[in-house]
Amino acid sequence: MAFNQMVRMNQGQGETSYARNSSIQSAQQNRMKPLIEAAIVDLCSSINSSTVFPRKMLIADLGCSSGPNALALVSIAVEAIHNHCLQFQQSPPEVCVLLNDLPENDFNAVVKSLVTLRQSNELVVMTSVTPGSFYKRLFTSGSLHLVCSSNSLQWLSKAPEHLTRNQIPAYDIDENARLERLPMVLEAYAQQFRKDFTLFLKLRARELVSGGRMVVSVIGRPSYVIASKFFHLWEIVAQILSVMTSEGVIDKAKFDSFYVPLYGPSCKELREIIQEEGSFSLRVMREHDPTTDYDNTFVTPSRFLNHLRAIFEPIILQHFGEVMDEFVRTAERRWSVEGSMQDECARNPRVMLVASLAKA
Repeated sequence: MAFNQMVRMNQGQGETSYARNSSIQSAQQNRMKPLIEAAIVDLCSSINSSTVFPRKMLIADLGCSSGPNALALVSIAVEAIHNHCLQFQQSPPEVCVLLNDLPENDFNAVVKSLVTLRQSNELVVMTSVTPGSFYKRLFTSGSLHLVCSSNSLQWLSKAPEHLTRNQIPAYDIDENARLERLPMVLEAYAQQFRKDFTLFLKLRARELVSGGRMVVSVIGRPSYVIASKFFHLWEIVAQILSVMTSEGVIDKAKFDSFYVPLYGPSCKELREIIQEEGSFSLRVMREHDPTTDYDNTFVTPSRFLNHLRAIFEPIILQHFGEVMDEFVRTAERRWSVEGSMQDECARNPRVMLVASLAKA
C-alpha cells in the first residue's frame, strides 16, 4: 500500500461533492463565531495597549477545504475587526487572509471566493492561499495574529505507524479478530493523534505573534463514552467495505491494508495535550452535540451516504479503484429498513469540541 494517502474532500458541485454536502460543517462553524469574535476583541485590546499600533493583522484558516464554507471563519474575523474599529472609532488595520489546505484541494474555487471577499469589504483585505500540510511549517515566525481551523484536526498526518509498519489491519471482517485487536488499534490511533496535535501546537506557536490567538474545532468523542465503546466515523466506511470484501468485491489483502487517518479525541485528551505541550493557555473549551444544529428528520440514508462520499470517496478510490457503485449498493442494503440509519447514528453519538487558545 502507498501510505501517501489523498486526504481531500470530493471536488466540484455534483450531488456527492463537499460543496453540496457540508451544511453540518457550516452549522459547526457558526458555533465558533462567538469565540472568534472574542479573540478579535482581545487582540485589538492588546494591540491598543501597546506603544506602537500595528497597521496589519494576519488571519489564517488551516484546512479551509472548498465550497461555501471555505471563507466562513476568516469572514467572521474580518467582520469582527471592522465592527470593533467602528465601535471605538479607530482606523482599521490592513488585514491579510491566508487560506491553507493540502495541495489536492480545489483551490480554483477558493480563489474565486477570495476575489469576492476582497471586493465586498470596507477594510483593506489582502488574500493568499498556502497549499501544504498543517503538520509542517506554513508561515514565517511571529507573523500570524489569529489561526482558525474547523473540522480538520481530526485528520491525522498519516495512518498510525504501529499499524502500518507491522501490517496490522485497522479493521477485520472476522468480528472476533476485530474485537480482540480493537484496544491496540484504538491506542495506535490515539498515540498518532497525540503526536500530530502536539506538533501542530508547536508549529503554530512559532508562527503566531506574542499573545496570538487560536480557535479550533474537532469532531470527537463525548465525555460520557469510553474510548473502547466509541464508534469512529471511519468505522462505518470500514463496515461497508468489509461486507464488500466478504462478498468478493474487494480483495481481502487490499482491505487489510486500508487505513483511514482519522481520529476523534475526547475533551480530556485535547486538554491534556494542550497543557503538556505548554505553548498555549486554554481560554475556553466547549463540547457541543452537533445533532442539535439540524433536523434529524431530514437526514435520510441517501443524504447521509452523500455526506460519507463527500468525505471519504477520494481515499476509497485511491486505494480500491472504481468501487463506489458497489459501495453505494452495499450501504443502501445496510440501511434498507426505515429508520435503521437514524438508529445507528443515535447509538453512536459524536460531539464537536471547540477550543480557544492564547499563545503563552
